[in-house]
Amino acid sequence: MDRKRSKPLTHRQRMELCLSGDLPDRTPVALWRHFPVDDQQADTLAAAHLNFQRTYDFDFLKVTPASGYFVYDWGVQDEWRGHPHGTREYIGRAIHQPDEWAKLPLLDPHAGHLAEQLNAVKHLTTALHPDTPVIYTIFTPLSQAKKLVGDETVIFHLREHTEQLKKGLEIITESTRRFIKALFEECGIDGVFYAVQHAQASLLTPDEYRQFARPDDLAVLEAAKPGWLNLLHLHGEDVYFDLLADYPVQIINWHDLETPPNLAEGLKKFPGAVCGGMRQEETVNLGTAEDVRAEARAAIQATGGRRFILGTGCVAPTTTPYGNLMAARQVVEESN
Repeated sequence: MDRKRSKPLTHRQRMELCLSGDLPDRTPVALWRHFPVDDQQADTLAAAHLNFQRTYDFDFLKVTPASGYFVYDWGVQDEWRGHPHGTREYIGRAIHQPDEWAKLPLLDPHAGHLAEQLNAVKHLTTALHPDTPVIYTIFTPLSQAKKLVGDETVIFHLREHTEQLKKGLEIITESTRRFIKALFEECGIDGVFYAVQHAQASLLTPDEYRQFARPDDLAVLEAAKPGWLNLLHLHGEDVYFDLLADYPVQIINWHDLETPPNLAEGLKKFPGAVCGGMRQEETVNLGTAEDVRAEARAAIQATGGRRFILGTGCVAPTTTPYGNLMAARQVVEESN
């Protein structure tokens, strides 16, 4: 691979070349994590992300708020109990009966916790150099519905109280679209990290996903059209990669070492870039720096370094060693 260039590229230039199918000066790399407790206020959420980016200098910053950030204003309650991935435990749901879905109010992105999120992202995009792309985490409407009512109950409502749930999904979708519009227009983000949790065989059939999730996904992603760096995250095992490979995003990220397809196969199925190559738990969290480098080198070789971003299948645990995160950042310099 010929990567010789007169001077290092900026993060933005490197990502743009990667997305175009060209070989940048080195393989782009980005990892992300939760920031528990800090994620409850705008100033500490922004400060934690700034410190993370300034420490590791990744090629884009993925903003990771608390998983329940979007549903707080509907009355969901959670608390921090020390989960190593940095996620919080839900202790109070907002939906208890199927007829309550239609009663959800449309959320105002400029009120409540969503306004706090906008403030945090504005601070980040102002403080960071404009050549450092910023993408913000958006969960699918169905994932948000899960948080409102509970993991198993949302599947029950989907199958047994279909029309009631659909009314709720319409409200969630429109609220999400309004928030995304504010993120682009007021905060200047570069894209969204669209987190899909139900496109896996253990939760829904392909037909169920087509009927109950895909239309809302596409409506939400339509609001993200201003983004040049939209990333689709497929969470879990036995994911429906082919079903979502035509989504209007520039990057797909999934647990490529734990569920099909592998990276090379993913590149054949999706015209954009793929992100992954390292196992978040076994390698990045529990392995050694050399384990991280070895897995990263194998991923770069498997893709030829083209249309590829080095990363993990999901968040790096909060317990991940500094040296392992730094090894992921440094190995791309060694492999150029």
